[in-house]
Amino acid sequence: MKQQIYEALLKIIKKENIHCDEPLFLHTSFKVGGPAQFFVQTDSVAQLQEVLNLLREKEIPFVILGKGSNVLVSDAGYEGVVIRLGDGMSEISHEGEKIRAGAGVSLAKVAAVALQKELAGFEFASGIPGSVGGAMVMNAGAYDGEMKQVVESVTLLDENGKERTLTCEQMEFGYRTSILKRNPWIVTEVVFKLQQGTREEIAEKMHTFAKRRNEKQPLEYPSAGSTFKRPEGHFAGKLIGEAGLSGYAIGGAKVSEKHNGFIINTGDATAADISALIAHVRKQVKENSGVLLEPEVIYIGRE
Repeated sequence: MKQQIYEALLKIIKKENIHCDEPLFLHTSFKVGGPAQFFVQTDSVAQLQEVLNLLREKEIPFVILGKGSNVLVSDAGYEGVVIRLGDGMSEISHEGEKIRAGAGVSLAKVAAVALQKELAGFEFASGIPGSVGGAMVMNAGAYDGEMKQVVESVTLLDENGKERTLTCEQMEFGYRTSILKRNPWIVTEVVFKLQQGTREEIAEKMHTFAKRRNEKQPLEYPSAGSTFKRPEGHFAGKLIGEAGLSGYAIGGAKVSEKHNGFIINTGDATAADISALIAHVRKQVKENSGVLLEPEVIYIGRE
């Protein structure tokens, strides 16, 4: 069966863009995760459509992996096809106050173009280590900013492989969620609507946010950023600290003392360590405060 899948993919994708048993720890910010049965790169929307049609027809599981910055991949890996969007889906252009970006573009690159073109409004995202496509799924945000504030439209492929374009309102953005959390649609391109600003003011905001990140977040360790969503009326990190969990560790996974809202990989953590620590933190915080924390991290792979 594996050989049949490989040969079918080979009819669509170049051989050098198909990898068998690819270690996913190489592609995630947590630096954990077992092998993907297939790891492929698609370089155009048309090619992505072909691959999706094949996988759906053959009922082969698949997942789109952006920058791997908000996921926890099982130690056992992924039984199916992991798709990464390649260069042809990582193009970026600008016209007036709008920036058009492929789903594979990093948020940092969008921020860099916004700075270069003196467009304000995207500064909050300059340090978020994710892709444009992934940011749409989670309505990524930081420092009181979120994608909802800057998105004009999102082009995607629906469950039938048909291209559709949704307005910002139709995306149903909410706190760390969107319509994409409830539908198996795949983002291909996003148009951002920003405002004219000055290079000096935009650069200063980006610098301020970067300074705050460096001071308050454990950026020297692999992590998936904030591990938990912010509970209404509370801060996850504060609740975790109050439960006496600052520095608590299971295997190589640890609650960061620098920011209790981060679970970090101290060097030799497994996905099982991280998963167990997330579960323990949720249990202890619930017992201590009555608040059940909800993970931001998306789980991928075999149990």
